Amino acid sequence: MRNYDIDELRRLDVAHHLPPQADFAEIVALGGSRVITRAQGVTIEDGDGNRILDAMAGLWCVQVGYGRAELAEAAHAQMLELPYYNGFFKTATPPAITLAAKVAELTDYKLPHVFFSNSGSEAMDTAMRMIRRYWDIKGEPGRTQFIARTNGYHGTTIGSMSLGGMARMHAQGPRLEGIHHVRQPYGFGEAEGLDDAAFIAALADDLEARIAAVGAHNIAAFVAEPVQGAGGVIIPPAGYWDAIVPIVRRHGILLVMDEVICGFGRLGKWFGHQHFGISPDIITMAKGISSGYLPISATAVTAKIAETLRTGGEFVHGFTYSGHPVAAAVALANIAIMERENLVAGVANDLAPYLASALARLKPHPLVGEVRSIGLLGAVEIVADKADNRRFGPSPGTAGPIVRDAAIARGVMVRAVYDRLVMCPPLIITHAQIDLIVERLGQALEDAAPALAALA
Repeated sequence: MRNYDIDELRRLDVAHHLPPQADFAEIVALGGSRVITRAQGVTIEDGDGNRILDAMAGLWCVQVGYGRAELAEAAHAQMLELPYYNGFFKTATPPAITLAAKVAELTDYKLPHVFFSNSGSEAMDTAMRMIRRYWDIKGEPGRTQFIARTNGYHGTTIGSMSLGGMARMHAQGPRLEGIHHVRQPYGFGEAEGLDDAAFIAALADDLEARIAAVGAHNIAAFVAEPVQGAGGVIIPPAGYWDAIVPIVRRHGILLVMDEVICGFGRLGKWFGHQHFGISPDIITMAKGISSGYLPISATAVTAKIAETLRTGGEFVHGFTYSGHPVAAAVALANIAIMERENLVAGVANDLAPYLASALARLKPHPLVGEVRSIGLLGAVEIVADKADNRRFGPSPGTAGPIVRDAAIARGVMVRAVYDRLVMCPPLIITHAQIDLIVERLGQALEDAAPALAALA
C-alpha cells in the first residue's frame, strides 16, 4: 500500500482538480475532497484512515466488490497481448467480439447486436443516433421526437441530459429540442392519495395525452429506466409497465430501457427489463458490466434494428475507445465471476428479501415517511411529519444531505437525492453488513435530529 501525503493531495485537489457533479466552491471551503485511497470487499478507506461501508457500490456499479485480483489480472494479460486497437478500420479485437456475444446471451438473444462506448451517457447518445438513423432508413424521417420521464436520469452529455428529466440539469443547459417528458411513477411523492390502480391509470393517461399532442408519427422512441435510480430509487407500482408498454407498442414507438443502474444483477435478473417481463427494442448498459473496474458501456438492439441499420450504409458514429480490448477483457472476467458465484440468483433469492426486511426496521422512526426497495436498491424518505409526509424546511432537499453526512460519519456511504437516502450495495454484501447499514442509518437519523429540528 502506498503512503500518500494526504494534505498535499488535498492542496492539489483544490489547486487543479475539478470533480464531477460538485459545488466547486464547497470543495474549496472544505479544503479539498475526501481522498479515497483503497478498498476491499464492500469497504472503502480514506486518506485519514476512516473505513466506510460502501452502501453505494461506488456509483451504483461495483457489483463484485473491491479488490478482485482476477480483474486486475485480466487487464494485465490483455495489456501485454493487445493494449489497444480501434474498431474504425474494418477491424475488431477478440475481447470486444466475445463480450458482444456474451451480452447478447445475457439478453436471451432478444437483443443480439451490441455497440460499445465508454459511459452510460455515451451509450444513450448512441441509442438516440441509432434510433434517428433507423427511422430515416425506414422512410419515416419525421420520427425525430422522444418521450421520457420527469426526474429520469440518462446521463450528462447534452443529448442524454436533455433526454433525462432533471430540472436542475436542464437549468444549466443547453438542451436539445424535440424531447418531451411525462410524469414519473413516484407513488410516495406524486400519487396524491390515489391507490396504485388509479395512479397507474393517471400515468397512462398522461402518456397517451403527450403522444396525441406530439403526434405518434413524429415520435421515435419512449425512453425509461426500469427503476429510476439517480432520481431517488423510484420503483413503479405493480402493473405500471403492463399499462405503459402496450401504449408505446400501439403507436409504433420504439421502447428503450436504460439499464445502466438496473443491469447486471441489481434487480435479481441480469437486466431490469427481464425482472418486469418487458421486451424492449434497445437497452443501454454500463457500470455493472465491468463492476466499474474500467470504463465501458454498451447499446444492445434487436435484430430488427440491426438489420435495418445494415441497409443504410455507413453509420457515422463511434468513439476512439469503443470496444476497448482491456475494458472488454475486464468486463468478461467480471461477468465470469458473477456467473461462477451465482450473484444474480443470490440477489433474487436471498439478499433482496433480506434488505427489504432490514429496511422495514426503520419504518417506525418519526423521521421516516417510507422505506422501499427492489433487488439491491433501497430508499428512505425523510419527513418532518409522518402524518402528512411534510418535508423539512422552506425548500425541499435540505434534510437529505444532513442525514447523509451523519451516515458517512457513522461509517456508511449512502447518497442523498433531495430528501431521500438511497443505497445500492455490492452484490456480495452479507446479511451482517446489511444489518450494519440499517443500524447506522438509524443512528444517523438520531444524530441529525437537532439540525433537522432547526429547519422545521
